Amino acid sequence: MLALVIDDSRAMRMILTRITGQLGFEVWQAGNGREALDLLQATETVPELALVDWNMPEMNGLEFVVNVRADPKYRAMTLMMVTTEGEQSQIVRALAAGAHEYVIKPFTPDAIEEKLALLGVLTNGAAA
Repeated sequence: MLALVIDDSRAMRMILTRITGQLGFEVWQAGNGREALDLLQATETVPELALVDWNMPEMNGLEFVVNVRADPKYRAMTLMMVTTEGEQSQIVRALAAGAHEYVIKPFTPDAIEEKLALLGVLTNGAAA
């Protein structure tokens, strides 16, 4: 399975790449929503999962979610916000725009795994 990690922090991309890699995902990375959309449009492969930060330059995570949800090709992609934005109104906006789940930073690897298990996107029973 393929995951797309979208975050402007290189360190956070590495952390999420390590976590999802250990859960059986091949991982692509992008530094913002625009870069992620360009990557998606350059290939026929559609990731099963995207972990999306909110606050990024060029195109933020919410704009990425809105753009992906507007294209039927990406309808099956599971979108999970992974962000410092913890206000209830922000969470509601992201979920209303089409995100499936929401994780607030800081998080533990177990929290990511639990959310992915809840969403049903883990491979080969990788969930604890």
